[in-house]
Amino acid sequence: MNLSFIYSLLFAVIFSNAEIQVQQLLGKWQLVYFDGIDRVKSSPQYQSSDSAMRANIEYKIKSRLENTVYDFISRDSLKYTDYENNIIVMKRAKIELKKDSVLTIFDGKEMREAKILELGTNRMVLEPISKNSSGGKLVFERIVEVAKQ
Repeated sequence: MNLSFIYSLLFAVIFSNAEIQVQQLLGKWQLVYFDGIDRVKSSPQYQSSDSAMRANIEYKIKSRLENTVYDFISRDSLKYTDYENNIIVMKRAKIELKKDSVLTIFDGKEMREAKILELGTNRMVLEPISKNSSGGKLVFERIVEVAKQ
């Protein structure tokens, strides 16, 4: 058997079972896409709405994308933006990373969970875990902050 094939197979087995570590999450992540956008834009309500209504929906989608930032600040803490009564607010929560790459966010009032489907150096894909909805994927990109001189 080819030795390079064995090493490739071993590499694949080791890294396919590698658990995500909290350190990999540290830093700021910007929401750049969510599946709900496609569902909204393909809905009969959106398709049949007038240009003013569509522009309003597009504005809300753009605002949600631009203002949804997750800042993982330590092994167990997260600062994030959220909406309350259509106002953007900064919140803080505790986090826990469970088996099977499930991220749990405790914000004091409620607990939310999401499966980390993909985590690279600059891209993270989450899928919320919920009994009430069909979920959908949330795609984040890492915010690289340039040091001030």
